[in-house]
Amino acid sequence: MANLNGFNANEIDPRVAFEPLPAGDYLGIVVATEMKPTKNGSGEYLQLEFEIIDGPYKGRKVWDRLMLKHTNSQTVTIARSTLSALCRAVGVMQPKDSVELHNLPVTVKVACKKRDDTGELTNVVKGYKKRGDGASVLPQAAAAAAGGTPPWKR
Repeated sequence: MANLNGFNANEIDPRVAFEPLPAGDYLGIVVATEMKPTKNGSGEYLQLEFEIIDGPYKGRKVWDRLMLKHTNSQTVTIARSTLSALCRAVGVMQPKDSVELHNLPVTVKVACKKRDDTGELTNVVKGYKKRGDGASVLPQAAAAAAGGTPPWKR
């Protein structure tokens, strides 16, 4: 038994289960990044958290993982070329820290795939394009999503 200290479900909105986003291009921003070790400890990946900032899915999130340190050199090459595409799309060609990629609008190409463990559909990021290459947003919407003045107007 666990003491819930007077928890009252009437005071809290219930968590809503989300279906995966439909495949397509979405305008988003990186809101968080973190280097994480692989499960077996043989490498590290950069986890990128994106928030959609326009359209009917505004506020939803998708994640990408870039295996930047791995025993398989082709895996690293793919991750580095994906990071290069993101850097080019947001206009930051030589980031010293992943935080430099945060809050910059980018078109995120999202697809759906079945999970190996459960068979359920999940989202995967397939690529990046510059803002305006297939998606658009009003500057005010991006500013609101980023919490203030958008970086391209500073």
